[in-house]
Amino acid sequence: MERHQLILEKLQKEKYLTVADLCTYFNVSAVTIRKDLSLLEEKGLLYRTHGGASLENPYINERAVNEKEKISVEEKNGIAEAAAKLIVANDSILLASGTTVQALAKFIQPKEKLTVITSSIHVVLHLLPFSNVHILQLGGYIRHSAASVVGSYAQQILDNVSCSKLFLGVDGIDINYGLSTTNLDEAQLNQKMLGSAQKIIVLADSSKFGKKGFAKICNLNQIDEIITDGGISPTMIKQLESEGVKVRIV
Repeated sequence: MERHQLILEKLQKEKYLTVADLCTYFNVSAVTIRKDLSLLEEKGLLYRTHGGASLENPYINERAVNEKEKISVEEKNGIAEAAAKLIVANDSILLASGTTVQALAKFIQPKEKLTVITSSIHVVLHLLPFSNVHILQLGGYIRHSAASVVGSYAQQILDNVSCSKLFLGVDGIDINYGLSTTNLDEAQLNQKMLGSAQKIIVLADSSKFGKKGFAKICNLNQIDEIITDGGISPTMIKQLESEGVKVRIV
């Protein structure tokens, strides 16, 4: 069917489509589009999601940090470099775990005092040579696959601190499900971090959009800004901006 081919061509460009968008585009009912998507999924040509379809499997499996840091390296470095420019003199920032946040640590070259609170061991190692960077390493159980800490001890420390910005890495960003990661303990710590920062900035390459991890962190309307690369689809940008999220493309 011609409509099926057009859906697949559109999906190749957009990576993720909603049923509502397809209804408007083809001027047909939601029932018709859902039948189309079901048939295409049965043929293994796409993945159905809640309210839409994705070209790739939206569900993410956990991978070790040394494996993840080899993926989308150029994009992550561009995002990290842009994020580093948002850090000001005498700032106090919170850095979560993840390979893009680790990349951010490499681009931080503070000339003035900087206070960094982090769960990531790699972030600490990157910033250790700077005597003007005051580091508060969160304590707790070590997640070996992520080289970061999790647990109630780390969460308790966050009860007593406040900072200007949280730089957050995620495994998935879905319009309906929100931000997510593959580990429940990490998601709970990330949730606690949200309450310790005035501004929430998500660092995510475009491969993270339309994806879901096992553990939800928060809804989209709880974050302020996403820094990503040019691979993000125009449709996704519009949806994010409709939720009040600023999208910065590098």
